[in-house]
Amino acid sequence: MSLLGQDTPPQAPHRVVVLALDGLLPFELGIPHRIFGRPKDAAGRPLYEVVTCSVRPPGPVETDADFAIMVEHGPETLATADTVIVPASYELGPVFEEGVLTEDLAAALAHVRPGTRLASICTGVYVLAAAGFLDGRPATTHWADADRLQRLFPQIEVDQEVLFIDDGDVLTSAGVAAGIDLCLHMVRRDHGTAVANDVARRTVVPPHRDGGQAQYIERPVPDPQQATTTAARVWALGRLHEPIQLRDMAEQEAMSVRTFTRRFREEVGISPGQWLAQQRVERARHLLESSDLSVDQIARDAGFGTAQSMRQHLQAALGVTPTAYRRTFRTFRTGDAGGLGTGATPVGRT
Repeated sequence: MSLLGQDTPPQAPHRVVVLALDGLLPFELGIPHRIFGRPKDAAGRPLYEVVTCSVRPPGPVETDADFAIMVEHGPETLATADTVIVPASYELGPVFEEGVLTEDLAAALAHVRPGTRLASICTGVYVLAAAGFLDGRPATTHWADADRLQRLFPQIEVDQEVLFIDDGDVLTSAGVAAGIDLCLHMVRRDHGTAVANDVARRTVVPPHRDGGQAQYIERPVPDPQQATTTAARVWALGRLHEPIQLRDMAEQEAMSVRTFTRRFREEVGISPGQWLAQQRVERARHLLESSDLSVDQIARDAGFGTAQSMRQHLQAALGVTPTAYRRTFRTFRTGDAGGLGTGATPVGRT
């Protein structure tokens, strides 16, 4: 209700425009539609509107499969976007070979309004890079293309270890399925973990994947007789509210601390300490959204010990304080779908 007691008119859905380029991967094109097409507000209204456009007038766009898709919107649709997403394409031509935009692509991107959130999936990053949107920024792409991206665009800080990077108004992801991680992250950033987790459950994917793409790069196959660190992670997740030492986790796998740390990095892509901090931040986010517990109690339940420690971790991971996070997402869950999150949120860069 408004201050005058009148109903607040529904806010228009956040418009996501997906740019379909010749040679696109149908799987990646479908990711934004699947993830952003699910979230609804408390009244059941869609929180996002997803449309697809081409760099040409409406018509067919070739894919890397044995079929084309019919796109009903032209490049002028980019001017209506709140978020623009560029999926991967295998036919980027001079964009991929020389780092320069084609005339039709440059003309299409000229429609994008200042302040529009930009995102890429896999090699879609080359389009954002060639347009200058990534100059002086961190970015990622599929690990197999990361070295080439860095050579072609030395002004970009390329990180091939992560699944995605959130640099505020520009986000980039690693290859293929990492686009799911990126889109779920944007939903989480906009509307909180409860909404993102619901979308993940309906899509039958994990709401958050541990580690980065380092775990997917081909390496010598380990001895199948070697133990994994899965049991230690399960054990730790049940005890996040308690102090957990590295040696405690190593003991769960009957390993030395050194061996456990090495195996953990091989399997998860980050150190045990970084992983524990991630899990505690996620626990704190969930409790801030779903409970009326005090910040001090949440800090204890999430394993931070003190509110000050939790505040520092959330500020580093999310760019906001616990109080600000709760105010934003508890307001949304009680029925106000206004105000998508803004600002840098480096959660994916782990």
